[in-house]
Amino acid sequence: MLTVDYDLLDLRPGMTVLDLGCGEGRHAFEAYRRGASVVAVDWGVSEVATTKTWLGAIAEAGEAPEGARYEVVRGDLLHLPFPDASVDRVIASEVLEHIPDDVTAMAEIFRVLKPGGRVAVTVPRYGPERICWALSDEYHANEGGHIRIYTEPVVRTRLASVGLLPGARHHAHALHAPYWWLKCAVGVEKDSALVRAYHRLLVWDLTKRPWLTRTAERVLDPLFGKSLIVYADKPADVDVPTGAGGAVHAEREQTAAGR
Repeated sequence: MLTVDYDLLDLRPGMTVLDLGCGEGRHAFEAYRRGASVVAVDWGVSEVATTKTWLGAIAEAGEAPEGARYEVVRGDLLHLPFPDASVDRVIASEVLEHIPDDVTAMAEIFRVLKPGGRVAVTVPRYGPERICWALSDEYHANEGGHIRIYTEPVVRTRLASVGLLPGARHHAHALHAPYWWLKCAVGVEKDSALVRAYHRLLVWDLTKRPWLTRTAERVLDPLFGKSLIVYADKPADVDVPTGAGGAVHAEREQTAAGR
């Protein structure tokens, strides 16, 4: 299930891509399959292990093109272990809402991007997220949970404050919003026949990609798509300090080549 539009990200084979807060690697997998040199970054030990396993499986199955590469890094998004101006593209999907100092994380994204590079930032959309918060404290008020609800103007303003130029935007995952409203209404950790039935619908949509749900989501995404996606560029005329580089604050878990 992808949130980022890779055409809007303008991802091309051979580019170096950071997937920040990669979770279990869904965006890293797609970038790797498209021929990028992918570095997946997360602080969670289990997330890093899962992403490493699946990227290895993709390589073993020959699903990535010649020249594609991957690396998995356990790292801190406030102190990225990469030199200044060293990557072409960054993906930060559903992670900034967990970080108290989100502006510093955005500044780190600016730092590691090459001049002319692009980032795709995705966060929970204000309306659907506000409903979840109203229905359940359990949804967000926990260790590692969501600490803020973004509006689009706030995302754009904070990206601009670190020197990035916000551009295109869209919404995604409208079918997932009612699922989370149901979970919040009955209890996030409670078992419910209605929630299980809706989950089966989402799995069917994910695995079969039927025309009916694909069409419904395209129509409904502008109305209540659960995620907001904003693309922003680093200006092409930014000077890069000679010899500058970020300090390493990470554990390198694995480096592997593609086929």
